[in-house]
Amino acid sequence: MGTQPEVCDFLGRCLCRSGVAGLQCDSCQPGHHSFPACQACSCDDVGSLGNTCGPGGQCPCRSNYAGLRCDQCAPGYHSYPNCLPCSCDDVGSLGNTCGPGGQCPCRSNYAGLRCDQCAPGYHSYPN
Repeated sequence: MGTQPEVCDFLGRCLCRSGVAGLQCDSCQPGHHSFPACQACSCDDVGSLGNTCGPGGQCPCRSNYAGLRCDQCAPGYHSYPNCLPCSCDDVGSLGNTCGPGGQCPCRSNYAGLRCDQCAPGYHSYPN
């Protein structure tokens, strides 16, 4: 059950439109997804493992990357396109997911990029 090919040659071979493949023009070419529309995968060159994607367009991402196209950092990483580990302090942070530039979410009374310092007016890290 596919779509009708747009053109067939004199031998009856189907000539599929761009992005479509198969003897009956009933699937997507590699690097395309979502038959019958067959849109290009557009996987990110840095974060993906290749330009072949799943049915919904999900590209295969490297371990530090996320998103449909693998064009953002995975949770626990920051600074796309490098996607460096957050390295939030276990005591002073609220978790290991950080914002742009690596700023970890700090508990009250803690400060610093990694939340590994006392906030102004506090001392004796860790409390």
